[in-house]
Amino acid sequence: MKTEISIKEEVRDYLRALSPETRRRAKAALGALPTGDTKPLREELAGLHRLRVGNHRFIYRHHAGRIRVFYAAPRALIYEYLAGHLHDLLD
Repeated sequence: MKTEISIKEEVRDYLRALSPETRRRAKAALGALPTGDTKPLREELAGLHRLRVGNHRFIYRHHAGRIRVFYAAPRALIYEYLAGHLHDLLD
């Protein structure tokens, strides 16, 4: 049974801004979730996972056979931003 993957519009906008090669790799990695270079997040971000594609991170929640990708940013920015804005992003 294939996992249902939904991608928030803000993440789609982020993908469109990437270079063609990086965008291709990111789309392939997103389509292969929950496999790939993924890792569960800890502490205040527990229950979420990240997908690494080069210097880019995609944050998602995997629950009941569904994956919702709701945030993406360069690695240097993502974790600090998430800690302060998590509840707004999940709405």
